[in-house]
Amino acid sequence: MAVSEKIELIKFNEEQYLKEGDAVYAQRAEVEAIADAIDKAGYSNIFLLGIGGTEFEFAQFDYLVKKYSDIELYAINAADANTVHPKNLTKDSLVITASASGTTVEIVEALEWIQKTGAHIVGFTKKDCPVGRLCTTVIEAKVTTGQCEYSYVLQSFLIYSLLNKKGFFPNYTKFADQIKTIFKNLVDIRKVYEPKADEIAKTFYNKPYTIFTGSGVLWGETLLFAMCILEEMQWVRTRPVTSAQFFHGTLELVEKDVPVFIVKGEDEFRKQDTRVEDFCKKINAEYTVLDTQEFALDVDPEFRPFVIPWIVTALLTERLAKHYEVYTKHNLQYRRYYHQFDY
Repeated sequence: MAVSEKIELIKFNEEQYLKEGDAVYAQRAEVEAIADAIDKAGYSNIFLLGIGGTEFEFAQFDYLVKKYSDIELYAINAADANTVHPKNLTKDSLVITASASGTTVEIVEALEWIQKTGAHIVGFTKKDCPVGRLCTTVIEAKVTTGQCEYSYVLQSFLIYSLLNKKGFFPNYTKFADQIKTIFKNLVDIRKVYEPKADEIAKTFYNKPYTIFTGSGVLWGETLLFAMCILEEMQWVRTRPVTSAQFFHGTLELVEKDVPVFIVKGEDEFRKQDTRVEDFCKKINAEYTVLDTQEFALDVDPEFRPFVIPWIVTALLTERLAKHYEVYTKHNLQYRRYYHQFDY
């Protein structure tokens, strides 16, 4: 994929991004060796343990593992896990968690009691941090920036390698080979989307609130952008709702100055997303669509379901966020409450 027109990506260091992308991909053998050891040791089920952003980021794996395999997998919010202590989380379980800060209090609390069960805990975090010290195995990205897609690639090497070893992803090696160029692809699509990102941010940033719809493998990414970026980092009010549930309450809130942002995927849920789009057209609502089908990647069609969440995180969580920041004049790093004191 090539972009002929020279487009400047604001607040983005392309050279560093690609260099760190190469470093992440170079960890493939390390992560696959971990998957091999876990498979040989055996496990009865898998728990994806997250909260907030990590929970939303794990949503793609929850959806895809359940779609393509019969592995017993549970995606659980860490605070809920601490409340109920799932009885099927035992010494034979595999727990996969993640924390960019390494200090997420709900995850630290969960790992303290999970560790006592004897379950194998794999953490995508720093080795020397509260979360890392509670893990059996730590996979630390060799990067200095926290792009979501770095984590997604490393997590894919682990989770989809485990699927492959159980016979559910026979073409895993081909998939892993093809995503070697994924970071270059994600730069190219950023450049394609950049003018649109500026246009959307300029139009939507000061609306009273925005409705976000999504479904299937992209629902986690929809929540991630609406809640973790716009609400937490920009103090912009949003209403994320699945494309299906939109028609059971939220549609009545669509009116002047309440736009709808439709995240449109390519899987069997696309029909639901299209229904929201058709509704918005019918009532002449203000809306915009991010359709992953419009963006090319150098992977075979059979592998697109596994990587389209990365398109959304690159274009929304990274690019659109930077353009909102320009118009709101609100620094993405500034918080009133989050990590400011104990609560």
